[in-house]
Amino acid sequence: MRQAYPSDITREQFAFIKHMFETFRKRTCPRKYDLYDIFCAILYIAKEGVTWRALPHDYPKWRIVYKYFQMWGEGSETSESLFEKAMRKLVEAERANDEREIQTTMVIIDSKSVKNADTAEEKGYDAGKKLLGLKYILV
Repeated sequence: MRQAYPSDITREQFAFIKHMFETFRKRTCPRKYDLYDIFCAILYIAKEGVTWRALPHDYPKWRIVYKYFQMWGEGSETSESLFEKAMRKLVEAERANDEREIQTTMVIIDSKSVKNADTAEEKGYDAGKKLLGLKYILV
């Protein structure tokens, strides 16, 4: 039994998306690692922002977790990856449990990014600051 981390989801939540991961690839031998632990390890990396090698020893080895992340994260520009589909399904289920709209109705865009996009041409917008070295060339 491993230690619980704040980034973990419950087993009940994972049961909701487990079939997506089990049917992703054809299996010819039994699994050595629990898919729940691997999924929670990926969530830990995403939430804490640590390197793969800094993954706690409670989870499977970082190379195994990274291998699954690569497989589940494969997607194209036109389609979502398996990991993105699973996360979207979890969010939609949580919103349905809270009796809210399943789809979001509003998006807030960072005002500095929007302001920068219109005013910047070849040099970055620094809001009138008189500091040297803060102007970036936009590609």
